[in-house]
Amino acid sequence: MLDITVWIAGGFLALFFLAAGVPKVAGKGIDRWVGFDQIPRGLTVLIGFSEIAAATALIVPLLINELEWTTPLAALGIGVISLMASGFHLRNREWLATLETVLWASLAGSIAAARWDELSTGPSIPKGVLVPMLLVLVPATITNLVFLTRATTPKKLDDRRGLAPAAN
Repeated sequence: MLDITVWIAGGFLALFFLAAGVPKVAGKGIDRWVGFDQIPRGLTVLIGFSEIAAATALIVPLLINELEWTTPLAALGIGVISLMASGFHLRNREWLATLETVLWASLAGSIAAARWDELSTGPSIPKGVLVPMLLVLVPATITNLVFLTRATTPKKLDDRRGLAPAAN
């Protein structure tokens, strides 16, 4: 039962991110989404390619019984992309979109956890590479959270006119 449920959830997630990635790469229909005018076109295309690659890696390796270890990594990648999108929506005070992207990240994380045993068939990362990588990623993540927190702090409003106070 669990395997069927994970297949359905993975298929649903893959279809969503395939449908989200293709317009970003093609550049058509993207005007429906808020905020992409604030992002450089190259970054939008990179995000789209990442979404398409992850959607493909969620399903295809398990269907062809090759490179199955990429499936949990693809789910983690989708989770990261979704959490980055959450930060974007949070910064713009788009609460419903923030909740939606957090839910996509949660679904992706659940799929990664369910498929985690597939990683045992893949290559391992040597400890000599993993430790320096973590020493860079952990402070970078903390720095990112600090900047995100500062970016989402509400501005003080002038009570009389509802305007931001003038700079002196």
